[in-house]
Amino acid sequence: KIIYVIFVFSVFLLNGCTTIYNPATCNRETLFINTSAEVNLGKDMAKQISSEMKLLDDPLKQKRLEEIGKRVAAVSDRQDLKYSFNIIKDKEFNAFAIPGGSVYVNNGLLDAASDAELAAVLGHEVGHIAARHSVKRLQAVLGYQLISSIALGLSGQGQVLQAVDVVFNVVTLGYSRKDEYLADKLGIKYAKAAGFNPLGMVTFFQKLKTESKSTGLELVFLSSHPPIDERIKQAEKEIAILNQ
Repeated sequence: KIIYVIFVFSVFLLNGCTTIYNPATCNRETLFINTSAEVNLGKDMAKQISSEMKLLDDPLKQKRLEEIGKRVAAVSDRQDLKYSFNIIKDKEFNAFAIPGGSVYVNNGLLDAASDAELAAVLGHEVGHIAARHSVKRLQAVLGYQLISSIALGLSGQGQVLQAVDVVFNVVTLGYSRKDEYLADKLGIKYAKAAGFNPLGMVTFFQKLKTESKSTGLELVFLSSHPPIDERIKQAEKEIAILNQ
């Protein structure tokens, strides 16, 4: 058993652990999950989402989402993934991304957002993927031993489901303030690079604020994110810097 553990540890160090420069975060980062393992985890998550949420089958809305999404993804800091964009049948203003490049947008948000606003939202979610926020969070929560097993394909189904649950909670309940502010910054950057007005991020936040006040409910998209007024101010600062 000890020899087996040493073998797994050695193989993982040689093949699974890598240090890269991430242009999205402008930092060197150590990753225990490579792109292939991340994509496989994303596929498991996509299956869970399909079983728990109803996806909308609307060709016109899907075409609009994909056209804007692909333009945004094409200018992102991460090009080692194939991005996909999906619509969830839900009136709530919400969107989230999962490991491996899949982005989900609620129908309510899609209908309410202008093209520039949608580009900003998709840029925000693609930003989470480019910065590898969910993967790094998974590493922090699950620990080295379980991560190494998943990365090497040696884990059981229960461990894979545990990883899926952890990431699902992260992407649906929210990241840290630091991660959210970075995703906003990247969303603004990607939206402009894709040919959209980056002010869409500000006007979208204003719509969120109005919607929250009119319904008296704290929207899912805002429930665990930084305060909306702070995000608006920070977005305006980022746009001003970008336009210099």
